Amino acid sequence: MTSSLPSPSPAPAPGPASAPAPARAPEPASASVLDLAPVMPVVVLTDAADAVPLARALVAGGLPAIEVTLRTPAALDAIRAVAAAVPDAVVGAGTVLTPAQVADTVAAGARFLVSPGWTDGLLDAMRASGVPFLPGVSTASEVVALLERGVREMKFFPAQAAGGTAYLRSLAGPLPQARFCPTGGITADNAGEYLALPNVGCVGGTWMVPGDAIASKDWGRIESLAADAATRYAR
Repeated sequence: MTSSLPSPSPAPAPGPASAPAPARAPEPASASVLDLAPVMPVVVLTDAADAVPLARALVAGGLPAIEVTLRTPAALDAIRAVAAAVPDAVVGAGTVLTPAQVADTVAAGARFLVSPGWTDGLLDAMRASGVPFLPGVSTASEVVALLERGVREMKFFPAQAAGGTAYLRSLAGPLPQARFCPTGGITADNAGEYLALPNVGCVGGTWMVPGDAIASKDWGRIESLAADAATRYAR
């Protein structure tokens, strides 16, 4: 099983008291989450009001796939806001840990799911959700277990602490069918080393969404950082 993006379903016509249906991004040319952009911004938001201008800045910079992590109470509202107001963004949910979070984030409009690790129960819930997912791995045994279950696209986390590029390079020989999005310790300085590996589709990082820029609402700076990442690592 690959992390392919399903075609958006037609939204039902809203009744008089219905809220507007969330906007959906156009189907990308690639059907894989790993191929939407070389870099996936990993976003932590404490104020959902920042979600839309932040997403617009990232999209304008050339990074449409955005992982909003479930680390704050604002995360679900942030995902809901981006899904409704930024049609060119492909918003996903990160730090997904439970089946309940799978259901909640997909209902909010998440188009893909990312977890730092996985269990059978979480994997079943992500598979049943109908949206692409990247379960987290850090060992060869975890990779083999997912391949056995038909999952070929994964998050490698925590990338630097788990062995970095040397470890991923070692996995490429015996397990060439597995592809990864490494996150954890990825920076502008080492992202290129990861992206040069044959089993890396994209990397996840935070350097283009620095906390001080979000706090000061410096969307122009974030757009510039996103554009630099998209251009520097274009394939």
